[in-house]
Amino acid sequence: LWENINGILFLSFLVCLLLLQGPVFIREPSNSIFPVGSEDKKITLNCEARGNPSPHYRWQLNGSDINLSMEYRYKLDGGNLVVINPNRNWDTGNYQCFATNSLGTIVSREAKLQFAYLENFKTKMRSTVSVREGQGVVLLCGPPPHSGELSYAWIFNEYPSFVEEDSRRFVSQETGHLYIAKVEPSDVGNYTCVVTSTVTKARVLGSPTPLVLRSDGRKYFKGKGEKYIMDYFILGPVPQINWRRSDGLPFSSKIKLRKFNGVLEIPNFQQEDTGSYECIAENSRGRNVARGRLTYYAKPHWVQLIKDVEIAVEDNLFWECRASGKPKPSYRWLKNGEALVLEERIQIENGALTISNLNVTDSGMFQCIAENKHGLIYSSAELKVVASAPDFSKAPMKKLMQVQVGSMVSLDCKPRASPKPVCSWKKGDMIVQENERISFLKDGGLKIANVTKADAGTYTCIAENQFGKANGTTRLVVTEPTRITLAPSNMDVSVGESVILPCQVQHDPLLDIMFTWYFNGALTDFKKDGSHFEKVGGSSSGDLMIRNIQLKHSGKYVCMVQTGVDSVSSAADLIVRGSPGPPENVKVDEITDTTAQLSWKEGTDNHSPVISYSVQARTPFSVGWQTATTVPEVIDGKTHTATVVELNPWVEYEFRVVASNKIGGGEPSLPSEKVRTEEAVPEVPPSEVSGGGGSRSELVITWDPVPEELQNGGGFGYVVAFRPLGVTNWIQTVVTSPDTPRYVFRNESIMPFSLYEVKVGVYNNKGEGPFSPVTTVFSAEEEPTIAPSRVSANSLSSSEIEVSWNTIPWKLSNGHLLGYEVRYWNNGEEESSSKVKVAGNETSARLRGLKSNLAYYTAVRAYNSAGAGPFSTTVNATTKKTPPSQPPGNVVWNATDTKVLLNWEQVKAKENESEVTGYKVFYRTSSQNNVQVLNTNKTSAELLLPIKEDYIIEVKATTDGGDGTSSEQIRIPRITNMDARGSTSAISNVHAVSSYIPVVLFFIVNALW
Repeated sequence: LWENINGILFLSFLVCLLLLQGPVFIREPSNSIFPVGSEDKKITLNCEARGNPSPHYRWQLNGSDINLSMEYRYKLDGGNLVVINPNRNWDTGNYQCFATNSLGTIVSREAKLQFAYLENFKTKMRSTVSVREGQGVVLLCGPPPHSGELSYAWIFNEYPSFVEEDSRRFVSQETGHLYIAKVEPSDVGNYTCVVTSTVTKARVLGSPTPLVLRSDGRKYFKGKGEKYIMDYFILGPVPQINWRRSDGLPFSSKIKLRKFNGVLEIPNFQQEDTGSYECIAENSRGRNVARGRLTYYAKPHWVQLIKDVEIAVEDNLFWECRASGKPKPSYRWLKNGEALVLEERIQIENGALTISNLNVTDSGMFQCIAENKHGLIYSSAELKVVASAPDFSKAPMKKLMQVQVGSMVSLDCKPRASPKPVCSWKKGDMIVQENERISFLKDGGLKIANVTKADAGTYTCIAENQFGKANGTTRLVVTEPTRITLAPSNMDVSVGESVILPCQVQHDPLLDIMFTWYFNGALTDFKKDGSHFEKVGGSSSGDLMIRNIQLKHSGKYVCMVQTGVDSVSSAADLIVRGSPGPPENVKVDEITDTTAQLSWKEGTDNHSPVISYSVQARTPFSVGWQTATTVPEVIDGKTHTATVVELNPWVEYEFRVVASNKIGGGEPSLPSEKVRTEEAVPEVPPSEVSGGGGSRSELVITWDPVPEELQNGGGFGYVVAFRPLGVTNWIQTVVTSPDTPRYVFRNESIMPFSLYEVKVGVYNNKGEGPFSPVTTVFSAEEEPTIAPSRVSANSLSSSEIEVSWNTIPWKLSNGHLLGYEVRYWNNGEEESSSKVKVAGNETSARLRGLKSNLAYYTAVRAYNSAGAGPFSTTVNATTKKTPPSQPPGNVVWNATDTKVLLNWEQVKAKENESEVTGYKVFYRTSSQNNVQVLNTNKTSAELLLPIKEDYIIEVKATTDGGDGTSSEQIRIPRITNMDARGSTSAISNVHAVSSYIPVVLFFIVNALW
């Protein structure tokens, strides 16, 4: 039990030891300014460090430890120092924080604590300053005792009238003096200097200086990154002020001029800003130059920091820290917060620390300090000097190593040990000796060259130093090398084909093998590219099948064969030939009215030379791209120009080029820029020239407009020419709209329906084109002047009236009679009349859809293309009453094999219905649509019908007003042979088709409805 407890305690101690860490600052104190008289009665200087165990803290002021037991003066909050009721007499100075744990101590950078205050001016009166008008004067401020940055202003006579700076007046924020370049009478008065602390915001006023009615060169030093301000003012007549660098270099863009050029400001001062600067002032009395020199300095800045290091006893340490700065920094080292004591083992040279033959007592926290007169910086790190026996747990040897015959192998042996152990080797129980193939490495490893099968076995490394001994083992397996027996070879294929790239190997059976393919250096993804790539073959084969090869599959294919010991590879180039890519940069070099000169550049040939090119053209009027006619007609693959011919003038064209090779035609090029062919005289006249019609004294000429693509230019129009038949001279007129399809010539001298010869020509901006062939056209006809005669109206039914008339006499001027118009109305409402039209050869018309038992009035007139003639006299007729709404009822029938006997009840008309004059029997076979009709004035009928199939029968009453409502349809079934033989007697079978119950006297096979 005690052994287990001790083991656990030892492991816990090791874990704790491994997690130990010296102090490292997270926050360090920084310079602070505390306003005297502030309501805040304390100030906090920050300090925080991490480490394990957690650090504890102490502070120093001006190199002396602070007594933290004085709780009324100081308080420690974590690592932060809180100063209570700060006092400028006791607490001003440089503070440093010390963080300590069991591994050592580190010191923070120095932080300066200052107190900002501003005392009052002494109350003594100031002397009066006398100056002549036009002279310059300087009024001195002389600020009272203070600490912290100040700002200055001047009051003129009384508050709050402050002096405003301008080209004559300037307040220096360096000294507080007020400069007046050229005194004027308005400047006479009392001037009071106002001084403000920018930290405490306190403000004090000096005694007034009554004004009643003589520049220097300085040397400045500024730090890197600071803002520098140079001011310069001239007394006397107001000058013009300019600045320049003495070396003639131009000012950088960051430089600003303020206060009427009296102040030069350089933000973020850098080394390139150093040098001499000149202020040039000029006025009416002359010119003066003042010079000042800016010199660059820089606080130290780390170039190389020191880092934590863990090193074995008896080893040597070389620690270098380097910093830049101006002037060049010097270095010193601290160990655990104290100056490092130099001795023979411990030396410092140019900032580098060397400690030879390390021992455990050299462990601790080290700090390198780089400093110059402008500042100092710290870099901290921990030195751990360790002493331990060899241990393979953190760096175990490989359990198994596989190598191939003839190769070289190195067996590593790198246990953790301090100091470095001495290593020896065994193979099995045999000690390994060095020879021409076997050698021991400086780091303890074992190297075997030209490995043989006899070298296989278990190797043990024994590591030992003065603190102990340990060993580790590796098993070495020696295998035969892997060889590719069938490698892929270069191939040349066409798009769409499928190929197999072989990759077959011979390998040691002890080893697992893996095939990998690379395409143009990228690993082939068989899942992503499964539609094209597939790995085929057995366990010793990694053949690659490529299906439906595309142009993108051209390139280098590498088969990589890997085992746990070695890898071999073989490569092949696959060339895929396809139809050409699109030609490039198609341009129209020259354009005429019917031709275009094209040029282009060859695109990719996709591994098959271009044999020929073809040109396609497209216009706004074409249906897609059309093959263009070119010169030469056949464009070979080495020609990159062609002339497109047979183009239409004044049409916007685009062109593209298609390349072809043995594989086929490729993708077309991008279209050229749109170009318009030049104008030309039109060549195509209008088609379908015709005419006729119109109103009296008109000649109407019509044609199909010429399409835009055949107009050949702007300003397109038509020339219309016509003349009476037999006349020599043409009458011409111009129609300027290209879309107009007709022209109407009006003149009282035009005879009705007389023949004219007409033709239509074309023109545009380039001139006149051809005329259409001459054709003949009739002038407008004369409308009819005579009304139809012998008009009569006859009522046919309750909804129809027939109107008839005699044709009107024809004469030549009427031309072609188009027809007759019949107008009708009722109850004298002629304004709301209806009309029907019939052809010219008709002499009657039926008016349908009329109301029953109502008088209708009607009149007729003839019309032609010129218009309508006068109406005839009005005639009237009254429609019949409506037919009876009651259908024939109780329809019964009996049948034999040759006839059908029907009976039904009489239909009685109501008072407002037409009287029944008879009946109609409609019958047809069930297989035909052709209906036959039997008229009778009785309520019965006999139909001589061979009953060889079903018959459909219905009955209607007839009246002067038309046919009445139909009875319900009845279906009479065919009589079968069996039925005929059983029905030769005159016994009849009666079937009612009404609501009455039928009496069935013989067997009926099918129910019909």
